[in-house]
Amino acid sequence: MNLEGSSENLYNNADSFAMAFDAAWKDCDLVNNKDHKIDKKIEIAFEKIKNHPFLISNPIQSKNVALFRIKLLGLA
Repeated sequence: MNLEGSSENLYNNADSFAMAFDAAWKDCDLVNNKDHKIDKKIEIAFEKIKNHPFLISNPIQSKNVALFRIKLLGLA
């Protein structure tokens, strides 16, 4: 997922971030990657969406949203 060339609207809120995070997680195929711990997987996904306004302005809350999404969707 390349946010630079994305035609999607990005908003500085948790919902927009959650959608971007889910797409980045899927794009990185992190569900099937057993070599990395959860924190490393989140770091990899965050790198793909590093320009998302919610991640920039709320890094701690972004991590909490990411952990919630992983648990909610069974992505671990």
